Amino acid sequence: MKTRDFQQVDVFTDTAFLGNPLAVVLDGEGLSDAQMQAFARWTQLSETTFVLPPTPEGVAGGADYRVRIFTPGAELPFAGHPTLGTAHAWLKAGGQPRQSGQLVQECGVGLVNLKSVDGRWAFAAPPLQRQTPAPALLAEVLAALGLQPNEVLAAQDLNNGPHWLGILIDSVDSLLALKPDHAALKRLNTKVGVAAKREAPAGSLIRRANREARAFAPSTRIPHDPTDLEVRAFAAPVGIAEDPVTGSLNASLAQWLMAEGHMPGRYSARQGTALGRAGQVFLSQDDNGQVWVGGDVVGCIQGNVSL
Repeated sequence: MKTRDFQQVDVFTDTAFLGNPLAVVLDGEGLSDAQMQAFARWTQLSETTFVLPPTPEGVAGGADYRVRIFTPGAELPFAGHPTLGTAHAWLKAGGQPRQSGQLVQECGVGLVNLKSVDGRWAFAAPPLQRQTPAPALLAEVLAALGLQPNEVLAAQDLNNGPHWLGILIDSVDSLLALKPDHAALKRLNTKVGVAAKREAPAGSLIRRANREARAFAPSTRIPHDPTDLEVRAFAAPVGIAEDPVTGSLNASLAQWLMAEGHMPGRYSARQGTALGRAGQVFLSQDDNGQVWVGGDVVGCIQGNVSL
């Protein structure tokens, strides 16, 4: 065991303890896969990252550092809030980008670019593969969520490294009232991202009786919320019942919803409300069609860990 620099940050918030926490071990050299997984399981955060020197291939591609990303249950090839949080921690620890104003992160999906957008760091959403979900699987997922098919506006199977079933529904209130059967979602081995536009379409049907029968306490609901989309992420297959704020999911949702005309080329999303958080994700598409995912990061803990 050796002493390694460590930070814990809160991502997708400008107010500590309202976003998604991330543990960052700033020197991951010499740690085995099992040691990394054991530490991530011990932190019990949705993700823990380990910073390493880039591989020769990464160096050739301009990488500033390499990161490995673990949930309590598995390693991920890519994830959004660990990307932004690790960049923040690496810079705070004295990391010097090879190109001023830009960062290149090497991870399981390859190289991920970061840049400043509207005064905050944002990462380039990785290429997305998407398709219509299998009807049988969608039906089982809706049953596990407690949703009826007539509440669903659109659904897509989304894969940008992490694999999500994305579902757009017709009511923010119904979204916040969901009480999923997490055991069923784990059995289906399906991570699910559910979203609803802040303003419901005119004339949409709302299941008033069913919604009023569901009890929820939206402690972080903001009057006249300026965000455009409410999001929840259920990830029982990787050991997380509900993730507070999810960059990879918001990236793939934005790529899909912008392409299909459900959302404009620039919007912001709220996530974490049902967990007492108030995460905010900023999504934008540049002139080349690249989607950028940005958010604020706040440092909470700085010190060292014996690993």
